[in-house]
Amino acid sequence: MLRPALTAPALATLTLVALSGCQTAPPARPAPPTDPDVVGESRTGSGYLKGYLDRKQLPDSLALLPRPPAEGSAEAAADLAVHRATRALRDTPRWALAASDDNLKFPKAAEVFSCALDLPISPDATPHLNMLLRRTLLDAGLSTYGAKDHYKRQRPFAALNEGTCAPASEAALRNDGSYPSGHSALGWAWALVLTGIAPDRADALLQRGHAFGQSRVVCGVHWQSDVDNGRVMGAAAVARLQSDPTFTAQAALARQEIADARAKGARSPLNCAAEQAALGR
Repeated sequence: MLRPALTAPALATLTLVALSGCQTAPPARPAPPTDPDVVGESRTGSGYLKGYLDRKQLPDSLALLPRPPAEGSAEAAADLAVHRATRALRDTPRWALAASDDNLKFPKAAEVFSCALDLPISPDATPHLNMLLRRTLLDAGLSTYGAKDHYKRQRPFAALNEGTCAPASEAALRNDGSYPSGHSALGWAWALVLTGIAPDRADALLQRGHAFGQSRVVCGVHWQSDVDNGRVMGAAAVARLQSDPTFTAQAALARQEIADARAKGARSPLNCAAEQAALGR
């Protein structure tokens, strides 16, 4: 017995049904890790975790930045003037904040932006946000070393034989290039990353990121031009991170953590009024 031929619409329908039976949704991408042991340290025992970027992917500070101010130049004189003016801040609340900002070890370093974000930041409360800060620290900080190692600029405290707000760090810093500032790079990178996931707090976050860099001038461990150019490298690192899928996935999860924490009424546990007073606000 002959069967009637399938019409075009019927054939199209059967084809779609067959294809739908063969096709499956692509496997979900696993969430970026929040366990430090899974991420791994950049150097065993350092406490600093690997960044998102391979070192070959980092922006090149030697290619991007101008030379540091030459001795005897107007720019060098301006650096010295700012340094001398900030010596008046010694033993003030701003000096104490600069000393606190010197500490890049977690969990303490996670507190830097807690007031600006007005939320607790910790492995327990916000694991993806905490990991976002831990890993971008290395990306931004390492981006400064092309110029640091090339120019080997002497730091203010070493050049002028002075003390700093962080005496325990002085021995290590004495032989570490001053230009550009790694702290300033990562502080500005953190501010930009956080602004991207919490834009309603942008002004407070950027102010704190700027102040974090200025803490290095207050502390006496960097010249102003070191800090200014460190921010350039922080921005360059964040621009490069935008195309890294692990970073963007973790940033999206951190954004959701912030929304969830706010929905629960979470607030920063720190003395934010004291921080604002130290910053003169």
